Amino acid sequence: MAGISDDGLESRRPNVVLIMCDQFRGDCLGFDGHPDVKTPYLDTLAAQGTYFENAHAACPSCIPARASLLTGTMPATNGRVGYQDGVPWRYEHMMPEEFSAAGYQTALVGKMHVHPPRLACGFQHLRLHDGYIGHYRKANLPHWMHQDVSDDYLRFLRSELGPEADVNGTGVENNSWIARPWVYEERLHPTNWVVDESIRFLETRDRTRPFFLMASFVRPHPPFDAPAAYYQPYLDRELREPAHGDWEDAEATARDGMVIDSAHGCRDATLRHEAMAGYYGCITHLDHQIGRLITALENDETYENTVVLFTADHGEMLFDHSSFRKVLPYEGSTRIPFIVRVGSKVLPDGRPRPRRSDAVVELMDVMPTLLDLVGAEVPETVEGSSLRGEITGEKNLERAYLHGEHSGSHEQSNQWILTGHDKYVWFTQTGVERYFDLNADPREEHDLAHDPAHAERVAELRAILMDELRGREEGYVENGELVVGRTPRTVLGRD
Repeated sequence: MAGISDDGLESRRPNVVLIMCDQFRGDCLGFDGHPDVKTPYLDTLAAQGTYFENAHAACPSCIPARASLLTGTMPATNGRVGYQDGVPWRYEHMMPEEFSAAGYQTALVGKMHVHPPRLACGFQHLRLHDGYIGHYRKANLPHWMHQDVSDDYLRFLRSELGPEADVNGTGVENNSWIARPWVYEERLHPTNWVVDESIRFLETRDRTRPFFLMASFVRPHPPFDAPAAYYQPYLDRELREPAHGDWEDAEATARDGMVIDSAHGCRDATLRHEAMAGYYGCITHLDHQIGRLITALENDETYENTVVLFTADHGEMLFDHSSFRKVLPYEGSTRIPFIVRVGSKVLPDGRPRPRRSDAVVELMDVMPTLLDLVGAEVPETVEGSSLRGEITGEKNLERAYLHGEHSGSHEQSNQWILTGHDKYVWFTQTGVERYFDLNADPREEHDLAHDPAHAERVAELRAILMDELRGREEGYVENGELVVGRTPRTVLGRD
């Protein structure tokens, strides 16, 4: 650890700010060319840093994505291959622990989504808000686990509005496509609260040590409840139509599209438009609040000695291919934003220049990247790769492919192989295969799985997937073939 200077301040060791969002699509940035969404502060961050245009979540739902982020491992290694609440987190190495061991003051403000609630995972300072998670709202849950007890934002809201106030007080369901403006003062919104509490940490931190701050937002995950100033402009605007593939099941939306949280979306065009406006409004609201956090770093005169990494746990289908929410193997669900800005004082001899990277990166790469950039040791258990070379331009990441998956429902359980230019998908319970040429078809509107011209490539990617799945406890591979209908497991190693 660096020493203490004569004025009692930590000498120049880089700080780290990890900004995490929930359910933020990778294409919803002005910097990425989105025709509708306005994100000026994040665009500035990308223009000054390294923008990773091919970043994905290998298991695109909240808990498994965060397991990969905090442990630096693949889903099959950390065991989280689907969504399941109430499973204890027991990992040998987690990112906040490693920063603490390296002499950092560590803080989490916002969403953790670990079990049991308030498990610190190595964070020394916690100000928690996980949003509305039904598992922690049940009447028979141990009292200390209940959101009434464990959630700092809920306590704050009730101190402002009275004891009956709640995170779902407007009636907008937390996984639905229902949208409406925030009904209270904007300062009371959970997005503002995360930034307020993050700035408070920066002001009151131990200035004899460098800091690792994770500012973790629940939005743009539903409820789509941005303040009216952010919601209304999108509501009044014509928005780009969702992607529509020649392979999708539009009949499922006609059948299920009146269920507020249907995986098949919404069949009412007006409600779809409202949902898209609400989602985009949440993103622009987030962007402006992130701008407040960056300004606080500038005013603190620590911004240029800080590594800022912005990302998300997964995306949102947002009616692409007649689908809603996440877990699916398509770009709307798996692709995430990933921006790294390294302050000018962090790497003075190999100062990074603004650049775009087309490397295939994943959430498991966050931990080794941040530890490497500050000169801390990366545990041997980490499977992700440091992106330092990509950031400085000194060495490209050589990752031929990414294996992704999500287990759960009969219809949606899937496995996939992604490269820098194409994707192979296999649904484990139905045997449906899909193949997309992402260079020619980035919105995945044309399934080429049964096109003879691509048969050889499909077979090649299928073989890679079989190599990844061989020996897995589900029994997905037998006698050199993929086996359809094996019972999917959301958590591995729990026989």
